[in-house]
Amino acid sequence: MSAGTPSAGTPARVGLGGAPLGNLYRPLTEEESDATVRTAWELGVRDFDTAPHYGMGLSERRMGRVLAPLLAQHGGEGVSVSTKVGRLLRDNPDYREGDRDPEWFAVPATTRRVWDPTADGVRRSVEESLERLGLDRVDTLYLHDPDQYDLEQGIREGLPALVALREEGLVDRVGVGCNDQDVIARCVRAADLDVVMCAGRYSLLEQPAAADLLPLCLERGVRVVAAGVYNSGALARPVMPAPEELTYDYLAAPPDVVEKVRRLYEVCGAHGVTVPQAAVQFVARHPAVEVVMLGARHPDEIRAGVANATAEIPDALWRDLVDQGLLAQPPLPVGQP
Repeated sequence: MSAGTPSAGTPARVGLGGAPLGNLYRPLTEEESDATVRTAWELGVRDFDTAPHYGMGLSERRMGRVLAPLLAQHGGEGVSVSTKVGRLLRDNPDYREGDRDPEWFAVPATTRRVWDPTADGVRRSVEESLERLGLDRVDTLYLHDPDQYDLEQGIREGLPALVALREEGLVDRVGVGCNDQDVIARCVRAADLDVVMCAGRYSLLEQPAAADLLPLCLERGVRVVAAGVYNSGALARPVMPAPEELTYDYLAAPPDVVEKVRRLYEVCGAHGVTVPQAAVQFVARHPAVEVVMLGARHPDEIRAGVANATAEIPDALWRDLVDQGLLAQPPLPVGQP
């Protein structure tokens, strides 16, 4: 399985992110989950990302249940499946009836996450993920959120363990994924990585990754998968919700974020563009970005994501956003390297 990379000046592809399939925030039925993955495939989406963290393995099981037979039927050419290592899933000895996962996923806390970026832990994580997915290999492995546990150990042990798997031919690409652009940049400088997943730090709302991480990745030939481009909900709706309903980084949005979001909706609306359309296309036009990974829990959400990536957006919108102080610079025009 291999999806290739976009050529210079070509907008990034849209992928399906698996966090919502793990019951992020609220439960999802098996029928909704299956339909979401199947709809993504039917729309031509060929990049799929998941992780053990998402719903204590639930996302991997759900994604694999649909993808495994599709790949068996159609082959894996042009398809990229990624998952993550660093967190092993183990029985929770402290579980009591009714306990729920404390990390935003609506699943029972019968399982706990155990940080283990050692060579042995990484191999066991991959083997267990493949079993849940029902696949014999994945294309990309990320070290997941090392900054939330022990970054030094992650760099010292986890990244070399991933590189070793790649050198053995067990996986095509390796990298790191988290929400902190500085952590990702440090990992890029520390190891021979192929790809990174940056969540939330390069978006229409904020672009801290543009200062160091994205130029570094371009310099080193490291591809970027941009996740969290709606900033966990702040930019997700065609019409701005009530301020108290806005979420940012998985929490209630603070007043300064609410105000900036309000202005984004105002300027985009004046150009006949929705904020989700601008959010996807702004990120997709950066030359370092290979895939814009969009989480979805319902077929309509992935349909909307794909549509957002192809909607007509006038260049005047980007200029207006810059003039209003909402962007530092406009994205590259389509076709420009």
